[in-house]
Amino acid sequence: MNASTYLAYDYPLLGAFWTILFITLATMWFILLFRVVADIFRDHTTGGPEKTLWLLCVLCLPFFGVFVYVLARGGAMGEREARRNAALHRAAAASAAHEGGPATSGDLDELARLADLKAHGDISEAEYAHAKEKILH
Repeated sequence: MNASTYLAYDYPLLGAFWTILFITLATMWFILLFRVVADIFRDHTTGGPEKTLWLLCVLCLPFFGVFVYVLARGGAMGEREARRNAALHRAAAASAAHEGGPATSGDLDELARLADLKAHGDISEAEYAHAKEKILH
């Protein structure tokens, strides 16, 4: 074999594996970094000076700062995110109900109960239509 012959070994399979692993871990790292920074700003239980110190720690010493933040306050990050999502869900449901948007689950349950009453003959078609109109508007 001479020096100019290549055996398709310029970029080995293990090299591709390490590259994909590095890109995946770097992506996960940036996601974690952005979530920590967002959590610092969204946390209403901490004051300005504490937020400033956490932010400086996270931005100046990223690996150390993020790991310390996750160890110190990571357990409450999920709880704060769940409370925030629940508040957004409640606000969206209230907005939809206020604007006459899609029916809520309580409205759907009430409509199902009315349909059962009508199917059993307990209420007339006119009573059903009136009750349905009252629920939907």
